[in-house]
Amino acid sequence: METIDTTTRLGHLRKLMSDSNVDLYIVPSEDSHQSEYTAPCDARREFISGFSGSAGTAVVTQEKASLATDGRYFNQAEKQLDENWTVLKQGLQDVPTWQEWTAEQSEGGKNVGVDPTLITAPDARKLAEKIKKKGGGKLIDVSENLVDKVWAKDRPSRPHADVKPLALQFAGKRFQDKLDDLRKELDKKKSPGFIVSMLDEVAWLYNLRGKDIPYNPVFFSYAIVTASAATLYIDYRKLSDDVRVHLGDSVAVQPYEAVFDDVKELGKALSSDTEMAGTELPSSSKTKFLVSTRASWALCNALGGEDHVEEVRSLIGDAKAIKNETELNGMRACHIRDGAALTEYFAWLEDELVTKQSKLDEVEAADKLESIRSKGKNFVGLSFDTISSTGANAAVIHYKPERGACSVIDPQAVYLCDSGAQYLDGTTDTTRTLHFGEPTDMERKAYTLVLKGNIALDRAVFPKGTSGFALDTLARQFLWEEGLDYRHGTGHGVGSYLNVHEGPIGVGTRIQYSEVPLAAGNVLSDEPGYYEDGLFGIRTENMVITKEVKTSHSFGDKPYLGFEHVTMVPMCRKLLDTELLTTIEKTWLNRYHEEILEKTKGYFQDGSLALEWLKRETQPI
Repeated sequence: METIDTTTRLGHLRKLMSDSNVDLYIVPSEDSHQSEYTAPCDARREFISGFSGSAGTAVVTQEKASLATDGRYFNQAEKQLDENWTVLKQGLQDVPTWQEWTAEQSEGGKNVGVDPTLITAPDARKLAEKIKKKGGGKLIDVSENLVDKVWAKDRPSRPHADVKPLALQFAGKRFQDKLDDLRKELDKKKSPGFIVSMLDEVAWLYNLRGKDIPYNPVFFSYAIVTASAATLYIDYRKLSDDVRVHLGDSVAVQPYEAVFDDVKELGKALSSDTEMAGTELPSSSKTKFLVSTRASWALCNALGGEDHVEEVRSLIGDAKAIKNETELNGMRACHIRDGAALTEYFAWLEDELVTKQSKLDEVEAADKLESIRSKGKNFVGLSFDTISSTGANAAVIHYKPERGACSVIDPQAVYLCDSGAQYLDGTTDTTRTLHFGEPTDMERKAYTLVLKGNIALDRAVFPKGTSGFALDTLARQFLWEEGLDYRHGTGHGVGSYLNVHEGPIGVGTRIQYSEVPLAAGNVLSDEPGYYEDGLFGIRTENMVITKEVKTSHSFGDKPYLGFEHVTMVPMCRKLLDTELLTTIEKTWLNRYHEEILEKTKGYFQDGSLALEWLKRETQPI
């Protein structure tokens, strides 16, 4: 991984900070829509720090620079950051959060600056309070982004990719019906409207898809929905005739940049005695516009602040997370096709490395996988950068091999492949860990303990109202018994031909996972792991659908839920220590492999390399 000398960039930034009366400057990872993955033009934190992971916040003072990130990226951050930076390893004992570190550095009345479009309103309030308690100065909204000024002419331009309608055969529900459902929720909450700021929520609401952000089929946009009007804010150049026909008279279209002026007008209307156009609710009723808790500080301020804004968990995010039957069937179908592609790839890779003794690097292997996938029905592109990692690289949780600077795959070492694709009928994300030689006892033990956790979560039955936070220990229990663990979540929500990481649900220790119970129709990952720094990494990831299950009893008259796995790729027999598996776990694995064989064998010709590999890997244990 390349380390970039950030000395000149930091020097320029610090000069701009002084000119702006700012002593500390915060550079978040996210864009103005709180996207986890961003367009190149919004990769400000990567530009200023040299760290390319998807999660992290940089804080720069006149003397210091810190980068806070989570356990997925500890190794990567240490390799990519130069000597100007200190890593704040979030979640470790006695390591401050970036907010705490910022507040500590602000002592003595120092001002803290941030681009108000890149931080949420709740986060800005909490940070301002921490700064105040530590004797710091003000949290200043610096409207002109200082990193952009450092980047200057070298900053990539904003993308202008075309937007396309998503056919009803894939969406499963008309956008007009989604608008009706949203308006019913607004009526229940007695709110005049909802401002939609998350890109995947706009795309889902209007049944549109784009490609402004790599691997994420979204487009830069906002939306405002009231009782009788719906508006899409977007660059007109992205709209084809098909999109205009698709939206018809149901949705007004305005320029992307106009949203802040329109929001200010909404705020004024709420403050006046006149009726707001399109809302049928006079301001005298003291109603507030709804915004997501992920809406930016700038957007909330434009509306008039707390007097006019009610921050809620997004109504659209909750609805989007519960897939309709068309979306669920699409997820099942695309995972079968995707599973066949992975089987073909693993069979090819083993043949190249073992039989032909070819020399392949991690990127060459990833390219082959993409080539195989691209031939599948409804394929659009990848859903994230393929993590193709050999040996010690597999211990870097979100490792990204770089062309021309990556490792040659060692058939005598663990190989971890975490990959996914975007199909018109769904989004995939699958991790398999393989070994093409003779694994060590520790590698086999770690693999089997991880697999036991994957099976335990897959088999879980739990009452309605249970959160992913409560289920997390099921996947970790076998590692914990050995004093082992992993520094990432156990599961994340997945979009339907949308973002591969989708809130608000998930399985893990994040506090937000305790706030949202799992529901029938949720799609999420099941991916425990274990990583031995400098040696190897193990992860096993399946996609599962949350569904209602039948139980012998129904305590409290509650429905009970469980999971249906949809990933169709065999586990690695060579890495299994069958003595660590119970009879129940062996039965589960045999049935799973039987299901994989039955559903994917039709994609291969008799006698083909892929089919023979599939038959071998799905033999009963």
